Amino acid sequence: MAAELQLSENRPSSYTALHRLRPAVQIAVFLFFLYLLLSTRREVVTFLPQNLFFQLDPLTAISAMFASRSWIGSMALSGSILVVTFLVGRAWCGWLCPLGTLLDFAPRSRLRRNSLVVDSHLRKIKYSLLLAILLTSTLGTLTLLILDPITLLFRALANAVLPLSSSFILMGEKWAYGIVSLQPAVQWFDSIVRSTLLIEQPFLLANLTMALLLASVLALNVIYPRFWCRYLCPLGALLGLVSVMARIRHRVDPERCISCQRCAIICPTGAIEAEKKFLASSTECISCLDCVDSCPTEAIAFRGRSRSHIPLDSNPQRRRLMISLGAAMVGLVLISVAPIYGRMRSRSVRPPGTSEEEFLRKCIRCGECARICPTGVIQPSHSPLYLEGLWTPQLETRLGYCDYSCTSCGQVCPSGAIAELPLIDKQKTIIGTARIDRKRCLPWAEDRECIVCEEMCPVPQKAIRLEKRVVVHSSYEVITLLQPTVIPDLCIGCGICEYKCPLDGEAAIRIYPNRL
Repeated sequence: MAAELQLSENRPSSYTALHRLRPAVQIAVFLFFLYLLLSTRREVVTFLPQNLFFQLDPLTAISAMFASRSWIGSMALSGSILVVTFLVGRAWCGWLCPLGTLLDFAPRSRLRRNSLVVDSHLRKIKYSLLLAILLTSTLGTLTLLILDPITLLFRALANAVLPLSSSFILMGEKWAYGIVSLQPAVQWFDSIVRSTLLIEQPFLLANLTMALLLASVLALNVIYPRFWCRYLCPLGALLGLVSVMARIRHRVDPERCISCQRCAIICPTGAIEAEKKFLASSTECISCLDCVDSCPTEAIAFRGRSRSHIPLDSNPQRRRLMISLGAAMVGLVLISVAPIYGRMRSRSVRPPGTSEEEFLRKCIRCGECARICPTGVIQPSHSPLYLEGLWTPQLETRLGYCDYSCTSCGQVCPSGAIAELPLIDKQKTIIGTARIDRKRCLPWAEDRECIVCEEMCPVPQKAIRLEKRVVVHSSYEVITLLQPTVIPDLCIGCGICEYKCPLDGEAAIRIYPNRL
């Protein structure tokens, strides 16, 4: 038997080339993901859409369509992933998912056996999350999409990792530029690296929560390889349900199988169990081919199912889904009912071209708009009183302003939450309204000259007018001052007046949503 086993191990497998190709495909797709991420800039044109991965994501597509109760044509491409899953199973997770690739190359547990006692119970979590996402989306709430793997990864990199990296690099450049001999090198580095690969996007400390969420997913990899994929990923749960009907799936030849358990030990998602005669669960198998390559007798193959084949795991999955339904309902109540108080107190100013209700029904929290915004005014919301709007983009007009000549956010939004407006229409679209705090405004409160807000207003007719007023100065001197006044009918709420206000801290002129 030992001699026969040795011969089998030396016999080349027909899957070897395909198995060796997988890491190359994973790396290529991940680098392409990073390329689109870094290229999500106003002045950059890519040969494929910058939001391509969100267009391919079936979970965000289905949820956004449920929530908005409308067909979103820009996300129809996600149907191709469902077709691929129907044909070959969860190949997306094993070959194409950028977060899955990151987990494969991240530090992982040395414990390779998949014998966790509560394993089957933990797998219910991802189905509960999937159900909660779908149920809350039918009520118009997409908050739980923050757990979608594509949005989770893109958002953490775009809103936290890259801005923080840019800030550190800028600090280092400022220090190095003080050394005369290093100035040419600093200028070259800044033009090649920071100005080309990074952007001057403001870093908010609150955005670290996004990076911490990604770090937690990576840290769980130390417990078990692909812990996130096994127990938590809602997109994996959706594709797992579709893969129950997969035409090509994992097969084991009982005459060749010697029960060595190598396949069960090496399986990154714990899909193979000895109790099922080493047949991989179709809902958990990610078609990585590790088991095929490790089998010493070539007992494992991926083939089309025969007429007599009956999926062994469909009934347990149905029971698992029914049990998970209760947990999903809890999430439904928390997300849909709790935000009522926060909604009444929200003062979020949204990007141009949408209403608050429509925005919440379509926004998938992807972070594309924040990444592409040239001024950094778009930032994710972190209000603890507004769970329904968690991590949805809002305009932080003290950090930046909505560029009068820019329509980038609408062009890159994958779900249509931000309307793609022609520039001439965008320039007429009302985002909010400016209001002057006369207790802080220098001409009003301190009788000091300041016309910055009026000078910066981009509206041709000037939404901020200067009115001459004769006032008595604190020194009892009679002077004439130009005091700014907002014309509400002309103001579009772009926020450049608040951004440029010279006061420290809170500006004397602020942008408010029209609904307040």
